[in-house]
Amino acid sequence: MKALVIQHDEYGGPGIVGDKLTGLGFEINSFQVLDNLSNPVSTHPFPDPLKYELLVVMGSTWSVNDQQIESWIEREIEMVKTAHDSGVKVLGICFGGQVLSKALGGNVESASRPEIGWHEVKANNPDSPINGLWFQWHYDKFSVPYGAEELARSETCTQAFSMGSSLGIQFHPEVSSTQLAKWVMISKEELTKNNLDGTKLLDDTKINEVEASVRSESLLDWHLADLMKT
Repeated sequence: MKALVIQHDEYGGPGIVGDKLTGLGFEINSFQVLDNLSNPVSTHPFPDPLKYELLVVMGSTWSVNDQQIESWIEREIEMVKTAHDSGVKVLGICFGGQVLSKALGGNVESASRPEIGWHEVKANNPDSPINGLWFQWHYDKFSVPYGAEELARSETCTQAFSMGSSLGIQFHPEVSSTQLAKWVMISKEELTKNNLDGTKLLDDTKINEVEASVRSESLLDWHLADLMKT
């Protein structure tokens, strides 16, 4: 089986999610939208998602509503819609979940407050692998598209929805302390603006990452269960 991972810059790789997919036997092909984080313009054509059994769309420092990314965001949304409509299994993570919501007719808007750090997510089903403490870094929230099912919420917003073979989540199951260290390095001004301590974020992640990694693997096992039977 083959998985297409859409990462938007050099810092947004699949991390723990990629490791799990490799362990499940997926051949991973990665497509990076931006050549450089400092330049939000991209004219690279998106790969054909129909050549893959799984499409994973990662996070981004941008909002799907930012005019700076108009050179590619509508093309990405259309690519995700094509995948979903054709029955390709889709996993949208944070920004990727927002892209999926838009692709399915939902909306993305500013959340009442940002969520940056470890936050509790409560699923409608108490036995869901979505339940638990997850790392978050977002300012926007997605709506649940018409016909989709809301699966989980935090105090601030919807955290997960599903529709057909597609799953959109607002949290970051891919994050490890190693990956987060890179995010903190490039986000010092942003963290200061939000009165957040990057060192504390990293310390909290080192405490939580082992259990979170187990939850991430359980989440992928659950989402990919039907694929793994084929």
